[in-house]
Amino acid sequence: MAHPKRKTSKSKKRMRRSHHALPDKTTSTCSNCGETIISHRVCSGCGYYNGRPVLTRSTDEA
Repeated sequence: MAHPKRKTSKSKKRMRRSHHALPDKTTSTCSNCGETIISHRVCSGCGYYNGRPVLTRSTDEA
């Protein structure tokens, strides 16, 4: 098996991993209420997705 001849420093290790960060999630605005949402997800504010109601909101809160 191969063995490293020298210890990899924290700097070298972190430079190598600099491209491993996760990208930011793409956000858009809801066409119904204007709230900022993650793309391709149901709006948590109004319950609409792609211009259609998906989640129903109950009006009585007991």
